[in-house]
Amino acid sequence: MRVFVTGASGWIGSASVDELLADGHQIVGLARSDASAASLAAKGVEVLRGDLDDLEVLRTGAAGADAVIHLANKHTFDAAANNAERIAVQTIGDELAGSGRRLLIAGGMNPVPGRASTEADRSPHHGPDSPRGGAENLALSYQDKGVHPIVVRFAPTVHGAGDHGLIRMLVTGARAAGFSAYVGDGANRWPAVHRSDAARLVALGINKAPAGAILHAVAEEGVPTHAIAEAIADGLNLPATSVTPEDAITHLGWLGGFFAMDLLTSSTATQTLLGWTPTGPTLLEDLKTNSYFHK
Repeated sequence: MRVFVTGASGWIGSASVDELLADGHQIVGLARSDASAASLAAKGVEVLRGDLDDLEVLRTGAAGADAVIHLANKHTFDAAANNAERIAVQTIGDELAGSGRRLLIAGGMNPVPGRASTEADRSPHHGPDSPRGGAENLALSYQDKGVHPIVVRFAPTVHGAGDHGLIRMLVTGARAAGFSAYVGDGANRWPAVHRSDAARLVALGINKAPAGAILHAVAEEGVPTHAIAEAIADGLNLPATSVTPEDAITHLGWLGGFFAMDLLTSSTATQTLLGWTPTGPTLLEDLKTNSYFHK
């Protein structure tokens, strides 16, 4: 297939592109910068210059593709980012309407009190003012408009050497504060997946997932946050310290509130549906290496 990929040079996207190329697909990658364009071109990817605000570029990429994988995100977690995500998904979905072509988008985890969340739990987020602009439900609604939508919900910790996401931010916060924080007793849990496993799931999803599928890119259902904080403390030779929810936000900003959440998540249905078996290192194994602790 000819696959248009937004976020093609990003943390998950670049690894996913490698998997897709290995599967024999022709890739068109959205590139915002000269460096991103060069890295994609070096892999043999056709480059389309632009970003999420270039709606005509998104239409062009979608119009010329057999399938679209939307992984780009502004990652500012504010109203502007939510709005941009919603408009991007709507623009791509409208272009694909009536074609039966595949649209795979990235989603996030949603906690379910008292148990692990599953693929059967629908996102509570609807409308442009909700997290990610309600893009997951918006994308799934395009099944009624002749599109083949697929959602991949990624664990908050897609980890590995070179990670510059939330775990890297926790490391940076610990280094600045002089201690590694967890909230309360740190019994709340974060799901995790290695980057290589997440990329393999993206490739499997675009190849095999049925219309309307919700997939969970989760290898570990929930790593206790006190264990994450202690591993970071060991890597930096600092103490691990319990803080209140209020102090966590003072210490880490919005990430402090997120780190206090219990996000236990299952991927049993995903593994059964696609034959996906995570094989990469665990989060704590990665945190025993030195890759997270270089300045």
